[in-house]
Amino acid sequence: MRRARVLTGAALVLALGFCGTGAWTYAQARGDDSLAYGRARDRALADGRAAIAVLTTLDASSRQHAQAGIRSWSAASTGPLRDELARTEPRTGASARGTVTEAAVTALDTRSGTAKLIATVRVDVTPAGTKTPTTDRKRLEAVLERTGDGRWKVRALDAVPLAGTAQEDDGR
Repeated sequence: MRRARVLTGAALVLALGFCGTGAWTYAQARGDDSLAYGRARDRALADGRAAIAVLTTLDASSRQHAQAGIRSWSAASTGPLRDELARTEPRTGASARGTVTEAAVTALDTRSGTAKLIATVRVDVTPAGTKTPTTDRKRLEAVLERTGDGRWKVRALDAVPLAGTAQEDDGR
């Protein structure tokens, strides 16, 4: 009987120690800076992917659709890019639908609220008066900025040249 009480007591102490260690580890992980950094990176990636898809899409089948697309561009951008896009005149013509196929955050500064993102985009372009789109693939680099509401928007967007393109242009 005494032996059973000693074993039960030891098991209880061991279980409490295990639970205490688990709780301490969980508390450490929840307050870990790397966890907060990972969340910020994930948010920048999600917002950046969505913004690039918007910025590579325009329904120009009518002037009203084109105006709505330009407003969407404005909502997905900030800074000088937003100012430049705001000066775009809506016109009818070819429509494009961009789909981000891959993306990654290549730099993130949570203190300054800036990030860089690289993405590959499939752009389906449908010329005016046709229903058959042609597909183009692009590699883009975006500079993101965190806005006051905590969202990440595109501040700059540049095409990334394909490897070998510069060599071919140089005649090599």
